[in-house]
Amino acid sequence: MKRLFVLGLMLMAGAITYAGGYRVSLQGQRSLAMGHTGVAVVNNAELAFFNPAGLVFLESKINAAVGVSAVFSDVVYQNEQYGQIARTDSPVGTPFYAYFSYKLSDKFSLGFAAYTPYGSSVAWEKDWAGSHLVNDIELAAIYVQALASYKITENLAVGGGPIYVSGSVNFNRNLNRTLTDLEGERSNVTVDASGVSAFGWSAGAMWSPMDSLRIGVNYRSEILVKAKDGDADFENVPNSPLTPFQDTKFDATLPLPAELSVGASYQLNDKWLFAFDYNRTFWGVYESLDIDFENANVPDSQNPRQYEDASIYRFGLQYTANTTVTLRAGYYFDQSPVQSGYFAPETPRNDSNNFTGGLSVNVSDSFAIDASFLYSRFEEINESYDYYQENGQNVPFGGTYKSSAFVPGLGVTFKI
Repeated sequence: MKRLFVLGLMLMAGAITYAGGYRVSLQGQRSLAMGHTGVAVVNNAELAFFNPAGLVFLESKINAAVGVSAVFSDVVYQNEQYGQIARTDSPVGTPFYAYFSYKLSDKFSLGFAAYTPYGSSVAWEKDWAGSHLVNDIELAAIYVQALASYKITENLAVGGGPIYVSGSVNFNRNLNRTLTDLEGERSNVTVDASGVSAFGWSAGAMWSPMDSLRIGVNYRSEILVKAKDGDADFENVPNSPLTPFQDTKFDATLPLPAELSVGASYQLNDKWLFAFDYNRTFWGVYESLDIDFENANVPDSQNPRQYEDASIYRFGLQYTANTTVTLRAGYYFDQSPVQSGYFAPETPRNDSNNFTGGLSVNVSDSFAIDASFLYSRFEEINESYDYYQENGQNVPFGGTYKSSAFVPGLGVTFKI
């Protein structure tokens, strides 16, 4: 039974990092509309996320961009062998971003960024077939970053700055596949950690070998998120020596992997711009999760994940119809870092095809409205999680997962 408790805490903590592998990219409406390309595109203050080196290439002295998206996700699980089916009923997620840049001189700019790359909710039907692994998760993480951009030559610039991360997570699952109290209510545990924080950094460079071509690179460091004194609360547990569950606390260190992005943009003519980005996320650092428990009756443990490095291939087009309207479209293919046998339902995902579009409307010379949409279609997969233990034995849980997400977004750009 203690091992079941250990597994529950592992799944909670793993959700923070797993969301990095699962997250839908939503760090700017203009960039998202172009397949979430941006490492070599000088468009607006969204460069604060995609490549801070480009901030010094913005023409206006002050640039700002803010926006929010609405994430509508749907996941269906089915196991035909046992006649099991379930569907998520997750709340609508609302990740946001806010970017600002100020040009001190022709060669030097300062910037600020706040964004939510890890923020999602997954809620399965009550007491579904996989409730011993997860019932629901609520995750939020905010990145805050100070930035500087310096132009070395007229065509080459560098930039970057430190990152501060603050987050929280709430996770609930049933203790095992059958345990209930005297009233027949399933025994479950809720695990909560708030005030989780860490530091990292990012750095980038942008080069224009000719007026129509830009090349960019941006690196975001690995960040070790340390959850300290998290709370675990038990409900509907039978009063028995065989079920000695008591509320306790835990510590855990979670790696958020480093990311490398390289890309290019090419101005075909006055109206058409093409962009390509390649992203590599170094998920291989996430081999296992170590958890230290305050309760001496609960042994410290490791949870194997064995993630693999994963790539994203992004393509985007921008068409300037006139001085008022700019249209955008894009596509990207996102590889999953999860290996076979490690497919857990707390954030179910697989390789995905992602289609984007949007537009900007220039209300005035200083103010524009930016809109985007994203449709993500995850490849149907028949997979299992093979590391749940009950009565000292591994009990695999698997089935077929079908996942999709639709994400409309709205933002504004301001410049003077």
